[in-house]
Amino acid sequence: MNHSDHVDLLRQGVPPGPAEWADLGAGTGAFSLALAELLGPGAILHCVDVDQEALRTLQRKMSSRSPEVEVRPLRADFTRGLPLSALDGILMANSLHFVRNKTPLVRKLTALLKSGASFILVEYNVDQGNEWVPYPISYSRWEALAADCGLRSTRLIGAKPSRFLREIYSAASVNRDS
Repeated sequence: MNHSDHVDLLRQGVPPGPAEWADLGAGTGAFSLALAELLGPGAILHCVDVDQEALRTLQRKMSSRSPEVEVRPLRADFTRGLPLSALDGILMANSLHFVRNKTPLVRKLTALLKSGASFILVEYNVDQGNEWVPYPISYSRWEALAADCGLRSTRLIGAKPSRFLREIYSAASVNRDS
């Protein structure tokens, strides 16, 4: 996949305009760059990853390609609580499939969102993993899990073929109003 594929997977779930988002499991920034492009000037993007070198690479890319977006790299394990709150959105692109027991985590993450905020998941559309993608979650399973965790209006917003595990999809949900 390339940058335009990443943008396409997110486009229908990211409201335009300045907002504060977190990209959990950001890696070197493929989806962070796409998100920054869609959010535009004035946005704040918390890029969370356990790999400090990946975050350095991400920060270099973001400063040259999206200097109008404020990037706040955070070296942390998103499964262990984060010093974030009142977010306008969360993006998890190819990161939730590393978590076996998803429900408690998604509930904790949903609590970081403002009422009416967005939660976007990018994931392989299968339920059987492998050594590189141990715990994927198909769209139909995600839809049920999202509802169970306080998210509503879950919808499929994109899909791309994948040589790796057939298809990668993106889904957007909204945090329930308080």
